[in-house]
Amino acid sequence: MSRLGRVTDTGVGRALRARVRGWLRVLREDLWAARADPLPPSAWLRWLPHGVVCLAAFGVTVGGTGDMNDNGHLGSSLAFLIAGAQGGAMVLGLWRPVPAWWLSMGAFVVGAVAVRGRLGFDPETYTWPWTAAGIIAELFVLLLLALRVPTRAAIAALAVTALLTYVLDGLPDAERYDTTGVLALSLFAVVVVVGTALRGRREARAQLVEQTTLTAEERTRRTLLEERSRIARELHDVVAHHMSVISIQAQVAPHLVENPPDELKENLAGIRQNALEALTELRRVLGVLRSEHPGPGESAGPGGDTAGHAPQPTLDRLDALVENTRAAGREVITEINGERRPLPPGVELSAYRIVQEALSNVLRHAPGARATVRLTYQPDGLEVEVVNGRPTGPAPPSTGAGHGLLGMRERVAMLGGTMTAHPWHWDGFKVTAFLPDTPPADAPGTARSTAHTTDPRGGTT
Repeated sequence: MSRLGRVTDTGVGRALRARVRGWLRVLREDLWAARADPLPPSAWLRWLPHGVVCLAAFGVTVGGTGDMNDNGHLGSSLAFLIAGAQGGAMVLGLWRPVPAWWLSMGAFVVGAVAVRGRLGFDPETYTWPWTAAGIIAELFVLLLLALRVPTRAAIAALAVTALLTYVLDGLPDAERYDTTGVLALSLFAVVVVVGTALRGRREARAQLVEQTTLTAEERTRRTLLEERSRIARELHDVVAHHMSVISIQAQVAPHLVENPPDELKENLAGIRQNALEALTELRRVLGVLRSEHPGPGESAGPGGDTAGHAPQPTLDRLDALVENTRAAGREVITEINGERRPLPPGVELSAYRIVQEALSNVLRHAPGARATVRLTYQPDGLEVEVVNGRPTGPAPPSTGAGHGLLGMRERVAMLGGTMTAHPWHWDGFKVTAFLPDTPPADAPGTARSTAHTTDPRGGTT
């Protein structure tokens, strides 16, 4: 039984000693360090705290020297050395708070010991062990320390300060002095609490800013996934249409005459062409979704739209889109250059959506402005251009998600095209996109896509 007790006591004592050694190691890392820790600059008054501290340090040096020389009966050189160390500790605390605190404590101990030998020389009493200048200097130093170091280090510095004050104040044979230990420690505790609270508030604000930034990035990423999912759903309808045509033509082909005539050859050629187009559209969809795969809850488009069975619009419906914009009270001019011809379904759908989004931005951000929609059919693709003039009044606050240009960019990148969006003459805005008939092999959803946009409206589209 006694052997078990000895073993248990040894284990408890060993754990306690290990905890004490760990605490002392942390305390040494916090307070026995000379690392630089500059005072955070103020956003409005950048150098005001530095100027105030330097001015107070000059007053502590001058006032402390005169006080210890006249009332403490110290020599001028020694008085200036102690007061200069206290003032220098205040200035040093702006950049290196821990060494500044050690310098302040060293000046306090030297000054208290030197003045103690002079107590009683004068019939008047003297403040001891803390002088008035020493209290002011230590207040600044502890405040600057608590603003930068962890709470445990600030409390440890306050505890060491209180211990040294108690030891010096308790020395015997000191005559005719007014003790300042209780007053000084009370003020020191107040500034440590204030400094720690301010430091915690600053860290909380920094964490809030970081969290806000992460939230905005996550919102942008979620909007991007939703837009990609919507594009994929639209193109899925296009691919399904082609596959339906393939199925019908495949059913017709066996019923033709035994010796294939020219009609059957043309039919089979049509089957092959539609199959190639379907594979091309499918490859584009897979290229868009290769890098990011939305989850089950992200299959719907913005606003929770799940109506994926309606026929997707093409440029044949451009006139209706323009008429809707005109019905909203806007003047819209449509220009079509070049020989109009059928384009791949993905190109027509993307061109329609780009015009639709651009006109929506005109309605939201350019009240009263005239818009021009220009389609230019080129040998290798289609150029879409939407320009609006100067608005006649201020734009109302927008309630949109703020990612209209992001959706345009995704569509253009999917087709391997190029896009620019920038301000135009006299507060106008211009969106230009080129959609090639045949995208390059590395176009769909890859980082090498040449599509790029900028949002000079500050992310409000």
